[in-house]
Amino acid sequence: MSGSFDDFYAAHFGPLVVQLHAGTGDLAEAQDVVQEAFCRAWGRWDRLTGYDDPAAWVRRVAWNLAISRWRRARTALRFVARQRVETVAGPSPDRVALTAALDRLPVKQRRAVALFYLADLTTGEIAQDCGVPESTVRSWLHRARAALLKDLSDPVEEVRRGSVG
Repeated sequence: MSGSFDDFYAAHFGPLVVQLHAGTGDLAEAQDVVQEAFCRAWGRWDRLTGYDDPAAWVRRVAWNLAISRWRRARTALRFVARQRVETVAGPSPDRVALTAALDRLPVKQRRAVALFYLADLTTGEIAQDCGVPESTVRSWLHRARAALLKDLSDPVEEVRRGSVG
């Protein structure tokens, strides 16, 4: 066969994609395997030009690639189907209540609580970060703790301890 690889590619790419698309049912997959087959043909073009029908070689490679991909996908699906489905527990009621209580705090108090208790910053570091005096940060934290205590108190437990009254 004489001619350039570019001419060969232009003449056979479309028809091979149509054939593989009909066989795989997936246009993108067909385009991928045909493209991969042509990439392999490019590396062997000197030898393929001596074949009676180089397009048959590319078609066979494309079909083999499609079958290999299908087998890998089938194996992966079987593996996934055998895996245990782990149930992830949702947040505990206490965590939900704490999150809701934090959401009800004013933004500045919530930020101070997060920086102090979660980021382990000192009141001085928080004051510097927020651009306020340290006494303001201590006030935010005091008010936030009081609000959280009130919001998260269990009335039944308070009655048992005799705190209500």
